[in-house]
Amino acid sequence: MLRLLFRGIGLLTLAGAFAAAVLDGARTLADQRLEFTPLGLTLAALSPTKFATLPALAAKIHTKLWDPVLVTVMYIPTFFILVVIGLALIAFTRKRREPGAIGARR
Repeated sequence: MLRLLFRGIGLLTLAGAFAAAVLDGARTLADQRLEFTPLGLTLAALSPTKFATLPALAAKIHTKLWDPVLVTVMYIPTFFILVVIGLALIAFTRKRREPGAIGARR
């Protein structure tokens, strides 16, 4: 049951990635230059009050984790992050083959 739930969440995440890619594609065609929506901008649009509390969180996190890692993640395109999360959820919930099954690796 839990596998089905995570697989469904993975598929919904991939659908969200497709929607984000379509929006980026439409914006690219309209502006006639390549544009991607960064994750930070998407999070700020979805929850502005929570996103405004990030500077307080930055004070609690080690500076070497905050600046090079988390700030860089905020600039990655939203659709790419969603694709990675969706594919990871689907890959982790797939059924494993039995060792004696046809087509199984040895």
